Amino acid sequence: MYGKQFSACIQGIHGVLVEVETDLSNGLPLVSIIGLPDSAIRESVERVRSAIKNCGFTFPAQRVTINLAPADLRKEGSAFDLAIAIGILVTSDQLIFPEQERFLLLGELALDGSLRPVHGVLSMVDVARQYGLKAVIVPSENAVEAALVEGIEVYGIKHMRDLLQASGHMSVVKGATDGTAQGKLALAAEAVDIANTVSNVFTAEETHLRQQDVHSTSLSSMQQSTHIQQFQMHVPGQPDIQVRVLSATSGVELDSYKNNSNPHHDLSSMAASPMLESDHTESNNVQDSKMASNTTASSDTVNSMVKSSTFESTIANKNHSSQNNHIANAQSETITKRSRSSDPRYHIQLRPHLFRREAQVHSYDNKPATIEDYADVFGQQHVKRALTIAASGMHNIMLIGPPGTGKTMLIKRLPTILPPLTDEEALEVTKILSVAGRLKDNGNGLIRRRPFRSPHHSITASALIGGGAIPKPGEVSLAHQGILFLDEFPEFPRTILELLRQPLEDHEIHISRSRAVFTFPANILLAVSMNPCPCGFAGSRHPLHPCTCTDAKIARYRAKISGPLLDRIDLQIEVPRPSEQELQAAGSGATAVDGNDSASMRERVRRAHDLQLGRYQGIGIHWNSQLSGKWLRQFAPLTPAANTLLNTAFEQLGMSMRARDRILKLARTIADLEETQQIDTVHIAEAIQYRQLDRG
Repeated sequence: MYGKQFSACIQGIHGVLVEVETDLSNGLPLVSIIGLPDSAIRESVERVRSAIKNCGFTFPAQRVTINLAPADLRKEGSAFDLAIAIGILVTSDQLIFPEQERFLLLGELALDGSLRPVHGVLSMVDVARQYGLKAVIVPSENAVEAALVEGIEVYGIKHMRDLLQASGHMSVVKGATDGTAQGKLALAAEAVDIANTVSNVFTAEETHLRQQDVHSTSLSSMQQSTHIQQFQMHVPGQPDIQVRVLSATSGVELDSYKNNSNPHHDLSSMAASPMLESDHTESNNVQDSKMASNTTASSDTVNSMVKSSTFESTIANKNHSSQNNHIANAQSETITKRSRSSDPRYHIQLRPHLFRREAQVHSYDNKPATIEDYADVFGQQHVKRALTIAASGMHNIMLIGPPGTGKTMLIKRLPTILPPLTDEEALEVTKILSVAGRLKDNGNGLIRRRPFRSPHHSITASALIGGGAIPKPGEVSLAHQGILFLDEFPEFPRTILELLRQPLEDHEIHISRSRAVFTFPANILLAVSMNPCPCGFAGSRHPLHPCTCTDAKIARYRAKISGPLLDRIDLQIEVPRPSEQELQAAGSGATAVDGNDSASMRERVRRAHDLQLGRYQGIGIHWNSQLSGKWLRQFAPLTPAANTLLNTAFEQLGMSMRARDRILKLARTIADLEETQQIDTVHIAEAIQYRQLDRG
């Protein structure tokens, strides 16, 4: 027998639809899962077997073959458990699944049949919608996440048994021991079912015994119509053999034996004989009379049970031990029984488990996640200006300064001024977190806050950019559409830092394996901080903290950051120690009204971002930092004076063409903050001054 269900797996951050084919055939009981499964899928056999048994079903004692197609695609995870279990039950005719080819089945099974949540549900449901599937069954914990995909019905269940209870095939007889009339009537109705069942069993047993009697009689008659004949073996050393052979008059007995011994013999030949027809009619009459007597006895027993004042004494007076055992079990607190119907299979009805989208809040609150504010930072007005520019165009930024000047404090407040994610960005970010298993407590749907990731400098390469046998997203992809903060930048191994060069340029990561190439998005704002030298006080004018590093030490320290990587950082800002005047101004509360608190900065960033969204509508660009090629020349027009200044700086500072383009994109963002269309000299000059390390 053959059946097919639909499930899905994850490749990169995208879902792949998988057909779960089930075949049952005769042979030794064995379960084989093929189609490049991983260890978690191969181990699902025992989870599925126990779940099926503990839900009241029977695991087929046959050869079970499960194929996960496409067979050349590596699959991993426990999301196939539910599809495998439903496939076995449907194929073995224990379940009738309505329109099964329209459903996606996802979920990990516990041994008792309950469902556990899985990762990557959002991506897998999205691919099911693209392929035309109309509904998905997921664990109830994943229902909110699955409902983020429009155009597909979502059914959330907590246990496989929920499907049976919803279909009405699991009923409970209560009040069996409370002594009430309802409890006695319930048990009486149960006794009727038991009596009818036992009656049918007795009738079937008598019919079977009668067939054995006929078989024995025919065989005895045939043996009486035979004789022993001795044959001489003409082989040296072999004795003579004796064989029983049919007599010449035993043809009729042989035909009769064949007809009685064959369970599929032709009844029309039997009807031609009056003797056989009479025997058959008499047998039917005997069976009908026995069934009628059994039914009458059962009805009389039930009536006496209902009329009796003590139900237990009636049970004790039952004649047949099998009926006594069934009725005694009915006296327990609850009795779960399958609905008595002509079709013993369960008909699944999923409507009670339909997830209601109207009860779902579709987004997180757009307010900042913390109470941190740029008003808490004393002074550093030029750094706040640079951070506003970086947030407005998603430009990479580096803060350089002595210890304790507020570099980390400034960057950690950067998320408070970033605009919320658009619908498209929110769906993409939520997919990444879902695949990575980091979508925790997301009861409110899509994520609207931009991510902020800050890994330690001991991070490995695969943890930073992604990796594994089947690659998973790393910190760079987890920071997609948000901020990746690398504190103490030179302390990261150089081999790790060099991995950032390609993602910063292409805004995506490609990880190659022998069977496939995986692509992860990586449109990030890279924010880094560092000291100017190993001791941290190079350039400090304070007499108590002079720099003790030699020029060679400083050169080696800064050489940890390669020129190509430094070339990709748009803003390189010095963060000096605050002056006494700035501290006095902070003490008087002047910073609260200077327009550099988070709310004011966030409003300026929002207006600049809205200009960019309107300008780049329909071309797949959302930020000025994504401009390149013809789009950069088209959307960043320069005045003649601004063009002359840019070319002069390019020659005198020895900039690369990449640095020139990045200065132009930075000037485009500065002009957007001033809401001007054309880039002027002042915009180019400000962008050039932020390239501190290019100027030596």
